[in-house]
Amino acid sequence: MAVFLVAFLHYAPPLLAQEVATETVAASNPANTSAFDIAVRTPPGFTALRELVEKHIELQRYRAVTDLDDAELARLIVLAERDVRNLAGTLGYFSPVIRIARETAAAQRPVIAINIEPGQATLVGTVTVAFDGDIASSPEADAKTQRLDIERGWQLPSGQRFTQDRWDSAKTQALRDLVARRYPAGKLTESLADVDAESRIAGLKIRLDSGPVFHLGRVDVTGMTHYNPVMVPRLAQLKQGAVYDQKQLTEAQQRLASSGYFDSAYIFIDPEDDPAAVPVQVQVREAKLQKVVLGVGASTDSGPRVSLEHTHNRVPGTDWRAVTKLQLERKSPFAQTEWTSMPDEANWRWVALARNERIDDNSLITRDQRLRFGRTQSSDRIDRNIYVQYDRARVSGTGLLGNTSADTGDGSAVSGNYVWTGRYFDSLPFPRKGYGLGFELGGGYTLSTSQNAKRQPYIRGVGRWLGIYSLETGRIAMRAEAGAVRANDTARVPSTALFRTGGDSTVRGYGYRDIGITLPNGIIGPGRYMTVGSVEWQRPIRSNGLPTEWESTVFVDVGGVADKPQDIRPAVGIGSGVRWRSPIGPLQIDLAYGVKVRAFRLHTSVGFVF
Repeated sequence: MAVFLVAFLHYAPPLLAQEVATETVAASNPANTSAFDIAVRTPPGFTALRELVEKHIELQRYRAVTDLDDAELARLIVLAERDVRNLAGTLGYFSPVIRIARETAAAQRPVIAINIEPGQATLVGTVTVAFDGDIASSPEADAKTQRLDIERGWQLPSGQRFTQDRWDSAKTQALRDLVARRYPAGKLTESLADVDAESRIAGLKIRLDSGPVFHLGRVDVTGMTHYNPVMVPRLAQLKQGAVYDQKQLTEAQQRLASSGYFDSAYIFIDPEDDPAAVPVQVQVREAKLQKVVLGVGASTDSGPRVSLEHTHNRVPGTDWRAVTKLQLERKSPFAQTEWTSMPDEANWRWVALARNERIDDNSLITRDQRLRFGRTQSSDRIDRNIYVQYDRARVSGTGLLGNTSADTGDGSAVSGNYVWTGRYFDSLPFPRKGYGLGFELGGGYTLSTSQNAKRQPYIRGVGRWLGIYSLETGRIAMRAEAGAVRANDTARVPSTALFRTGGDSTVRGYGYRDIGITLPNGIIGPGRYMTVGSVEWQRPIRSNGLPTEWESTVFVDVGGVADKPQDIRPAVGIGSGVRWRSPIGPLQIDLAYGVKVRAFRLHTSVGFVF
């Protein structure tokens, strides 16, 4: 049982009304049906105390009683002093000077005037957080760490002002920190606030009983009808025997909800169950087997676009999901279908993909086809992909002469690839700090069989990095990317494996894929080496001294493409812009100046992608 002890050791005589300046509010009734009015007066700066007394004083209940006589009203005034003293104590004023009197004006209702001189606020003195149960005696490092986290995270430390709300909040947070990990059956067994009104010091003590440590047991699923029941534990990724952690349950719940198979998911355990192997209860509501999504959008790179996407969560006769998408836009319309299997126990899926795309680079038109088959694994931080891929690119355009098409990426190839991406940001999609790393490694053979372009081996690698660093005024975002293709000079590597850059998410100040190799006829083609770098300073836009959902930015982007590393001549873009934390992700609006082309370009995009 919680215990609250308040000791009153000093009472000062009431001050005369003229000794202090006051704030006065009369709680009158516009309907003129009250038996009396209430006027609460406090010194300037104590608005919270005045409003608290006005709202919660017991006298308010009797204002509607119109037949009160003078004796009853006098009795209520006597009782009101104790009521006001208790209310003031909830805000940390345990030695208030209170004077309550009845004031009557001619031909008007009586006014109960409540004059309060709060005195100095009570401060927190010593704080004791005691533990019982497993957390008090366990030799495990996790238990010791959790105990230290609760002590260090105590929200009402020595020297702070004591109020009832802060006291209640601190106790609640300590209990939450206890039951969040290892001890879901934990409870608060004792709480004591010992207030010395004379010295205005409050000594605090709480006792937490952790109970036993809990380990996860079997996963019990309800709500499954259309899908294989093994899907839920595989998507949730909760290991049987693992120590209970509410954060892990929440993350598992989010994985289920974002998988596309379920409209909702709820994961919990019953603290009354066996702590050695507590069953994990999962309640889901399945999504429809099929859905169609119509999308519209726009970007400065590709202009307006419209898309149609069909998803079948369980293709008849299989447990595979099929997502087919048609996107129409000016620069890069495409049609694609991707089939993925149900994840196995290690969260690996089989993936099959077919894509047909048309890329318009103004002077060049590239029609490419892609077939891919492999495996993929996704987790909260790391994605892995292993696949075999066939690429075919056919390039056409005004001014292509002789064998120039080979330099534009006209060709086909088959390759094996491994892609790894790690995201170590503090939060998504609005990271404030952290970093991301990614790389691609692949190799294969070109498939061209013409006399001048025999089958040739090639290898390809790409590395990218994004780092975000917090500052006192905003943050710095830096990114870098580099890619290389090694092959014989005569190898006809398809353009999908080569590099071009420029645009909203690479080098601003230049058009989409405008940075590449300048061919003899003036056409821009892809190259075998690519580098991109950027530095951006992001600062919050403030209103009335507080940060808003908007940010301002200044940035410098550089990037270059060449067929030999020593030939790279980076193009530079500089500019500024704004960011908005929109409901669908970060909205970027940037105005950049391309130093090489000597022109300004507006860039817009939505979302955080790494």
